[in-house]
Amino acid sequence: SRWHDGAALAFLGGSLRLVLGTRHQEALREGDTLDLPLPPQATPRQIQDRAEAWLREEAKRLLQQVIERKSALAGRRAPRLALSFAARGHWVEVQGGNSLRCNWRLIEQPMAVIEQTIARAIATLPPEDGGFDLFGAPFAAS
Repeated sequence: SRWHDGAALAFLGGSLRLVLGTRHQEALREGDTLDLPLPPQATPRQIQDRAEAWLREEAKRLLQQVIERKSALAGRRAPRLALSFAARGHWVEVQGGNSLRCNWRLIEQPMAVIEQTIARAIATLPPEDGGFDLFGAPFAAS
Protein backbone atom coordinates (compact mmCIF):
# COMPACT_ATOMS: atom_id res chain seq x y z
CA SER A 1 0.00 0.00 0.00
CA ARG A 2 1.20 3.52 -0.71
CA TRP A 3 -0.51 4.78 2.47
CA HIS A 4 1.80 4.08 5.42
CA ASP A 5 4.05 5.85 7.91
CA GLY A 6 6.95 7.40 5.97
CA ALA A 7 5.17 7.36 2.59
CA ALA A 8 5.63 10.27 0.18
CA LEU A 9 2.72 12.53 -0.70
CA ALA A 10 2.86 14.80 -3.77
CA PHE A 11 2.62 18.49 -2.79
CA LEU A 12 3.47 21.68 -4.71
CA GLY A 13 5.78 19.92 -7.16
CA GLY A 14 7.66 18.11 -4.44
CA SER A 15 6.67 15.69 -1.74
CA LEU A 16 5.82 15.50 1.91
CA ARG A 17 6.70 12.54 4.10
CA LEU A 18 3.79 11.18 6.12
CA VAL A 19 4.50 10.76 9.82
CA LEU A 20 1.97 9.03 12.07
CA GLY A 21 1.69 10.01 15.68
CA THR A 22 -0.55 11.56 18.25
CA ARG A 23 1.58 14.61 19.11
CA HIS A 24 -0.98 16.90 17.46
CA GLN A 25 -4.77 17.08 17.46
CA GLU A 26 -4.87 18.07 13.77
CA ALA A 27 -2.75 17.26 10.73
CA LEU A 28 0.24 19.61 10.71
CA ARG A 29 2.82 20.33 8.05
CA GLU A 30 6.31 20.91 9.39
CA GLY A 31 8.82 21.49 6.61
CA ASP A 32 8.77 18.45 4.34
CA THR A 33 6.72 16.30 6.70
CA LEU A 34 3.01 16.01 7.28
CA ASP A 35 2.26 14.85 10.81
CA LEU A 36 -1.02 12.99 10.94
CA PRO A 37 -2.74 12.49 14.31
CA LEU A 38 -3.10 8.74 13.82
CA PRO A 39 -1.78 5.79 15.82
CA PRO A 40 1.03 3.68 14.29
CA GLN A 41 -1.44 0.84 13.67
CA ALA A 42 -3.74 3.00 11.51
CA THR A 43 -5.04 1.29 8.38
CA PRO A 44 -3.99 2.45 4.91
CA ARG A 45 -7.54 3.75 4.40
CA GLN A 46 -7.42 5.84 7.59
CA ILE A 47 -4.07 7.30 6.53
CA GLN A 48 -5.35 8.06 3.03
CA ASP A 49 -8.53 9.69 4.35
CA ARG A 50 -6.66 11.92 6.79
CA ALA A 51 -3.90 12.88 4.33
CA GLU A 52 -6.34 13.67 1.52
CA ALA A 53 -8.57 15.68 3.87
CA TRP A 54 -5.55 17.81 4.75
CA LEU A 55 -4.60 18.14 1.06
CA ARG A 56 -8.13 19.25 0.12
CA GLU A 57 -8.15 21.92 2.84
CA GLU A 58 -4.72 23.14 1.75
CA ALA A 59 -5.90 23.16 -1.87
CA LYS A 60 -8.92 25.26 -0.94
CA ARG A 61 -6.82 27.72 1.08
CA LEU A 62 -3.95 28.01 -1.38
CA LEU A 63 -6.08 28.13 -4.54
CA GLN A 64 -8.25 30.87 -3.00
CA GLN A 65 -5.13 32.92 -2.24
CA VAL A 66 -3.87 32.53 -5.81
CA ILE A 67 -7.31 33.38 -7.24
CA GLU A 68 -7.51 36.54 -5.12
CA ARG A 69 -3.99 37.64 -6.08
CA LYS A 70 -4.38 36.94 -9.80
CA SER A 71 -7.82 38.59 -9.86
CA ALA A 72 -6.45 41.73 -8.25
CA LEU A 73 -3.69 41.85 -10.87
CA ALA A 74 -6.35 41.51 -13.59
CA GLY A 75 -8.35 44.35 -12.00
CA ARG A 76 -11.44 42.30 -11.19
CA ARG A 77 -13.24 40.75 -8.25
CA ALA A 78 -12.10 37.27 -7.32
CA PRO A 79 -14.36 34.56 -8.72
CA ARG A 80 -15.88 31.98 -6.39
CA LEU A 81 -13.90 28.79 -5.91
CA ALA A 82 -15.36 25.30 -6.00
CA LEU A 83 -13.22 22.19 -5.71
CA SER A 84 -13.67 19.36 -8.17
CA PHE A 85 -13.05 15.76 -7.21
CA ALA A 86 -13.43 14.33 -10.72
CA ALA A 87 -10.83 11.77 -11.73
CA ARG A 88 -10.62 13.28 -15.21
CA GLY A 89 -11.06 16.70 -16.70
CA HIS A 90 -9.27 20.02 -16.72
CA TRP A 91 -7.32 21.48 -13.83
CA VAL A 92 -9.61 24.52 -13.86
CA GLU A 93 -12.98 25.07 -15.48
CA VAL A 94 -14.85 28.36 -15.72
CA GLN A 95 -18.46 27.98 -14.57
CA GLY A 96 -21.11 30.62 -14.94
CA GLY A 97 -20.06 34.22 -14.97
CA ASN A 98 -17.91 34.31 -11.87
CA SER A 99 -16.89 30.88 -10.66
CA LEU A 100 -13.86 28.63 -11.06
CA ARG A 101 -14.03 24.90 -10.48
CA CYS A 102 -10.52 23.66 -9.67
CA ASN A 103 -9.46 20.05 -9.38
CA TRP A 104 -8.19 19.62 -5.84
CA ARG A 105 -5.18 17.65 -7.11
CA LEU A 106 -3.84 20.86 -8.65
CA ILE A 107 -2.18 21.23 -5.21
CA GLU A 108 0.27 18.51 -6.31
CA GLN A 109 1.70 20.75 -9.06
CA PRO A 110 4.49 23.32 -8.66
CA MET A 111 3.33 26.79 -7.62
CA ALA A 112 4.29 28.25 -11.03
CA VAL A 113 1.93 25.79 -12.75
CA ILE A 114 -0.87 26.58 -10.29
CA GLU A 115 -0.47 30.33 -10.77
CA GLN A 116 -0.33 30.08 -14.57
CA THR A 117 -3.36 27.80 -14.69
CA ILE A 118 -5.41 30.11 -12.47
CA ALA A 119 -4.31 33.24 -14.36
CA ARG A 120 -5.35 31.69 -17.69
CA ALA A 121 -8.76 30.73 -16.31
CA ILE A 122 -9.32 34.22 -14.89
CA ALA A 123 -8.42 35.72 -18.27
CA THR A 124 -11.27 33.73 -19.87
CA LEU A 125 -13.93 34.98 -17.46
CA PRO A 126 -16.51 37.30 -19.00
CA PRO A 127 -16.08 41.02 -18.32
CA GLU A 128 -17.61 42.32 -15.13
CA ASP A 129 -20.66 44.57 -15.19
CA GLY A 130 -21.29 47.54 -12.99
CA GLY A 131 -18.62 50.13 -13.69
CA PHE A 132 -19.32 53.87 -13.62
CA ASP A 133 -18.48 56.53 -16.18
CA LEU A 134 -17.08 59.95 -15.31
CA PHE A 135 -20.54 61.34 -14.58
CA GLY A 136 -21.50 58.59 -12.15
CA ALA A 137 -23.88 56.77 -14.47
CA PRO A 138 -23.64 52.99 -14.50
CA PHE A 139 -22.47 51.35 -17.69
CA ALA A 140 -21.92 47.81 -18.86
CA ALA A 141 -18.32 46.79 -19.41
CA SER A 142 -17.65 45.71 -22.96
